[in-house]
Amino acid sequence: MSKAALTTQPSPLAPTGVEVYPVTQARVIKSEWTKLRSVRSTLWSLLAAFLIVVGLGILICAARASHIDRESLRDRLTFDATGTSLAGAFLAQLAIGTLGVLLMTGEYSTGMVRATFGAVPRRLPVLWAKALVFAVVAFVTMQIAAFIAFFGGQAAFSSKHLDVSISDPGVLRAVIGAGLYLMLVGSFGLALGALIRSTAGGIATLFGLLLVLPIIVNFLPSDWSDKINKYLPGSAGQALMSVVRDHNSLSPWVGFAVFCGYVAVALAAAGFLLVRRDA
Repeated sequence: MSKAALTTQPSPLAPTGVEVYPVTQARVIKSEWTKLRSVRSTLWSLLAAFLIVVGLGILICAARASHIDRESLRDRLTFDATGTSLAGAFLAQLAIGTLGVLLMTGEYSTGMVRATFGAVPRRLPVLWAKALVFAVVAFVTMQIAAFIAFFGGQAAFSSKHLDVSISDPGVLRAVIGAGLYLMLVGSFGLALGALIRSTAGGIATLFGLLLVLPIIVNFLPSDWSDKINKYLPGSAGQALMSVVRDHNSLSPWVGFAVFCGYVAVALAAAGFLLVRRDA
């Protein structure tokens, strides 16, 4: 019997009178949404990332505002009010990236993945559904946090007349970029979790690529490191969050496209291996 028939015909073991529905992408998405919101660790991880973006961003802005009179002229001229209010995103990527890895590896560690793939034998719809549901939830949550952090930070700067408006050039793009960057970090973690199928390995690989690799590249000769560093996933993605552009960085949307490319390649590789390996 074909896989298609298996997904549309009632099981001989099913209770009499129970209707069996065919597997569709929409139903798989609904199933993954149910799993995502019913796991307590997911809610705590999202809450942790949310509080880090908001709390740390506002706290840093308040500290900078109280200290700005004692800063050097150079620091004042290069001051980025938008980037300072979004500083919490750099720490929040630890929480959202770890959550992305756990969404895949958690099912492997508990053995639940066998039940999942038993219900969806083709497997790929599961990966696409997980990636879509997580991307939407992560983006909405982190985007709300980014806007709160921005407006809270500018309120702290207003007493020193350092605040900027959301309508100023590049500001709205940077705030939206914070939500997009964190969403991509989590999606990258999900893809690596599907590839490696180990929580420790997935987390180590994700933050090795995002945080450790740029440090290693900086030890290379400067003419090499400047050319390489801007194409690394973290550096490329963070270009979208910056109002003040570094001359060695990619333009905001080019950097975003490069980071999207990393995530797409990782998801494609995960999908390729997913249908060829045992659960």
